[in-house]
Amino acid sequence: MKPPPATDAYLAPGALVPAATPAAAQGPEYVSEPVGYDAILLAGFGGPEGQDDVIPFLRNVTAGRGIPDERLEEVAHHYRHFGGVSPINDHNRQLKAALAAELTARGIEVPVYWGNRNWDPYLPDALREAHAAGHRRLLAIATSAYSSYSSCRQYREDIADALEATGLGGELEVDKVRQFFDHPGFVTPFCDAVASGLAQLREQGAGNVEVLFATHSIPTADAQRSGPAHLGLGEGGAYAAQHQAVAEVIMEAVGAQDVPWQLVYQSRSGPPSQPWLEPDVNDAIAALPGNGRDGVVIVPLGFLSDHMEVLWDLDNEAMETAGEHGLAAVRVATPGVHPAFVAGLVDLVVERLQGSPVEQRPAKTALGPWYDVCRPGCCENVRRGFRPAVAGLAP
Repeated sequence: MKPPPATDAYLAPGALVPAATPAAAQGPEYVSEPVGYDAILLAGFGGPEGQDDVIPFLRNVTAGRGIPDERLEEVAHHYRHFGGVSPINDHNRQLKAALAAELTARGIEVPVYWGNRNWDPYLPDALREAHAAGHRRLLAIATSAYSSYSSCRQYREDIADALEATGLGGELEVDKVRQFFDHPGFVTPFCDAVASGLAQLREQGAGNVEVLFATHSIPTADAQRSGPAHLGLGEGGAYAAQHQAVAEVIMEAVGAQDVPWQLVYQSRSGPPSQPWLEPDVNDAIAALPGNGRDGVVIVPLGFLSDHMEVLWDLDNEAMETAGEHGLAAVRVATPGVHPAFVAGLVDLVVERLQGSPVEQRPAKTALGPWYDVCRPGCCENVRRGFRPAVAGLAP
């Protein structure tokens, strides 16, 4: 089941999608025309790879917010604990290689380029490399599954910025695969992980377990504006609704409908006066013994791989909180380069190569399959407003 269509009044008349292929330029919700992409762009967040990188990386992440280095150092100690190295770049190297191997195995001869928003290799470098190799039509895969400013629109804005910075806006066409939060390739690894986590706690003797699905918190105002407004998905917008829907699917798939669960949030970074999505994972864990729980399965549902937020906020802080409250606890695996996940990403590429009609696109929730071309006004950032972005109609 696909999301309900926007009304004609909602669409901006005559709006064009910047830097898009002809098939996507007029902004159809689903591109049903085959497109001959000649390269894949893996768009990552980026992360430091040594102690000297940490503060410059954090300056990139927080650019424009005027945050002094002494405040950045409060976050930097998470990275410094691990030698100043985030695991995210190594994961993307592995994912890039796995995608290339899966594409080749299916006879799809397109190279994979990798560029980050916040650290080397940067998106402009990836675009220059692809252009120098003779490629002109790119399909982007952002390393984030859900809809929000930080997990979708900001990637699209940064690709638009990279086209502007390189002067390649008139020479490269860049589309993007749909948000894949409920694609079977993304959901299956979590089903395997949750089933394994529940079995592990049973072996440890925990008899009253709760599952906490954890994702990155975002400002409530941004959450409300995540996804197109016409969907009317409530206070948490598409961001919260998508996570909730996927969690429900996972619990049903593993036969754990009777096991209590909840969606929790982590890694908030805004000022205390700014409302962010709650409850915090640590607060939720602390409340479990009072509800008769003796074990907790922590599922990093919002993450593709073991980011710093997983290693520090979950493996360190959340597991420590569980120990302090006498709870048996396990943090289950992220998709990483799980074969089903890699295959699912290539399935998304094939959708666009073949122009698959929407009724043939797999989706595990009633919210999907999500749009190929983001709708007008989707995922506004209240602080920054709308900036040029690829793969979406202008607001």
